[in-house]
Amino acid sequence: MYLWVKALHVIAIISWMAGLLYLPRLFVYHADAAQGSGCSETFKIMERKLLYMIMTPAMIVAWVTGLFLAIQSGFFHSPWFHAKLIFVLLMTLTHFALGKYQHDFKLDRNKHSTKFFRVFNEVPTILMIFIVVLVVVKPF
Repeated sequence: MYLWVKALHVIAIISWMAGLLYLPRLFVYHADAAQGSGCSETFKIMERKLLYMIMTPAMIVAWVTGLFLAIQSGFFHSPWFHAKLIFVLLMTLTHFALGKYQHDFKLDRNKHSTKFFRVFNEVPTILMIFIVVLVVVKPF
């Protein structure tokens, strides 16, 4: 059972990360689209489906399976896991920030530039690097 849950966890993480990397990219292009244009309306549909049909379910599955694995493995007593958990919480906050930006675009209230979203697009990558190093290397 443990290995099946672990496989599901990895699948959920890959799905969640794909969305965390792609949604800000959509925002880069959406920020350049004229409000009310066909292009803008298409981006709204793409962003909503990505966030609510892929990213959020993947995040939930990643959290549930991750907590199960941590409990089963006794990771809550490991300092590297505490650090990893902080970065996962930051990743979750990033997810919710993207949800807020998606909501702003939906209401045609985006106030951020394409440059902002290009920079924001790097946040999940940086967090992912720290998480992977902590999980694989377990430096402390």
